[in-house]
Amino acid sequence: MSNGIMGKVGSWAFILGIIIALIFGLWEAVQIEDNTSFFATDTGGILAWILAILGVIVGIIAIMGKGTITKGEVPGFLLAGIGLVVMYGVFQGISLKPWIGSLLHGISLSLAIFVAPAVGILAIKAIWDMGKEV
Repeated sequence: MSNGIMGKVGSWAFILGIIIALIFGLWEAVQIEDNTSFFATDTGGILAWILAILGVIVGIIAIMGKGTITKGEVPGFLLAGIGLVVMYGVFQGISLKPWIGSLLHGISLSLAIFVAPAVGILAIKAIWDMGKEV
């Protein structure tokens, strides 16, 4: 697994990001049911930045080989991250009553905000590594 201070930072950033994303994804679902959006508020925007920064930290530490995402887990993480982003896009405009559409939309939105930077960083690293092998 991970070692040293960077590994602990990566692990805590990942855990904290997931917890924050789930909690505020549920809150976003409540707001969607009231025809508003938490992430469209100033506080929600700040929280989105915090989630994105945590995602960047997770991605950078992962490419250094010290985080929770090992080299062997990168393909699965990339696929799961793409799935989350697609899930958000699918449930963005769907209103399945009661609450199911809002729950799927809110949670996938907040998780996508957290995971997308890490997916982007790891995807760039994967492309770089493939290009070096040619």
